Amino acid sequence: MGKSVLLIIGGGISAYKCLELIRQFSARGIKTRCITTKAAEQFVTPLSVAALSGEKVFSDLFSLTDETEMGHIELSRSTDLVVVAPATADLMAKMAHGLANDLASTALLATDKPVLAAPAMNVRMWHHAATQRNVARLKADGIHFVGPNDGDMACGEFGLGRMAEPAEIVAAVEAMLSPQTKPLAGKKVFITAGPTQEAIDPVRYISNHSSGKQGFALAEAAVQMGAEVTLISGPVSLATPMGVKRVDITTADEMLVACEKTKNVDLAIFCAAVADWKVANQAQQKLKKNDKSAAPDLKFTANPDILKIIGGLKQTRPKVVVGFAAETENVIENANAKLKNKGCDLIIANDVSNGVFGSDKNLVHLISAKGVETWPQLSKAEVARRILEACAKLLK
Repeated sequence: MGKSVLLIIGGGISAYKCLELIRQFSARGIKTRCITTKAAEQFVTPLSVAALSGEKVFSDLFSLTDETEMGHIELSRSTDLVVVAPATADLMAKMAHGLANDLASTALLATDKPVLAAPAMNVRMWHHAATQRNVARLKADGIHFVGPNDGDMACGEFGLGRMAEPAEIVAAVEAMLSPQTKPLAGKKVFITAGPTQEAIDPVRYISNHSSGKQGFALAEAAVQMGAEVTLISGPVSLATPMGVKRVDITTADEMLVACEKTKNVDLAIFCAAVADWKVANQAQQKLKKNDKSAAPDLKFTANPDILKIIGGLKQTRPKVVVGFAAETENVIENANAKLKNKGCDLIIANDVSNGVFGSDKNLVHLISAKGVETWPQLSKAEVARRILEACAKLLK
């Protein structure tokens, strides 16, 4: 490939994976220079990193020898891409706030190259509001991310925060170093995501467990493929992907209005988990409970079928319409019926009875007039990429 990477190794237990990462870079002809933080050297030695990379390892901002051989400014700009792995909470905080008190953070502040971060930390640290603010800031600044993944952690907890595996990082690096023609370049896309909330009274509502992760992954992947993306999202706690125009809604009625306002669309993907019903006799004041009162007599009415409405448009119908079928039984049969009844070109069917909501993985079936294509369990990012590749073929 003839490309080169500056690998900044942060101070986390997953730093040991960087040895395999360097080996895989080398196998693909990618030259690797490395910076280790002082904390990283508690987990991997500069000697082992140097042995695998075949290059001197840099760590000290104030080393006269290093500054003579390769100043930190030159080091930060001497490769095609900067990779931060593991990107610890501390290192990402420095990146987000422009701090530069060691060689790693100084190189990141001085670089004019693309940066790819592979976060790794305890699940509570990852979900902490401060970390999520930093991630949103970094994405807005143009930093690319791979991971983190779900799984067991060295601390004994389980959850989101494991560093992406070396193979995943290598794939992300190769995609950034050798960008392909963007299959959705010039296309206008809107995507719905997350749940809707239908009020019972001013303090209660009906909703579902959708996290919005699959819809947001679709939006991020669509931008990467060159599309102009509008993301119409119900209430979720996710950062807006870089380059995406986001429209926040609460109810199904609001989502329909937002969809109808988005004109001249090439591709519409309806990933949101829209409530089928709303309360017809919504209370204007909080419903009170006391020992003598029975449960309130709620009367329901159907919400608009957004997918069917947009899919059935004549003059303004998007060129390709994709629906999602979240099922708990008879997944393929129910999805096939939805494909025929809703006026869409593709249905993405998945079984949500096994904990898909909130997970970072998905197992789906792509259903079209040609038949059913079943994929293995994949990350939601990979599912998004495959769906959009299928859509791009239809748009051609």
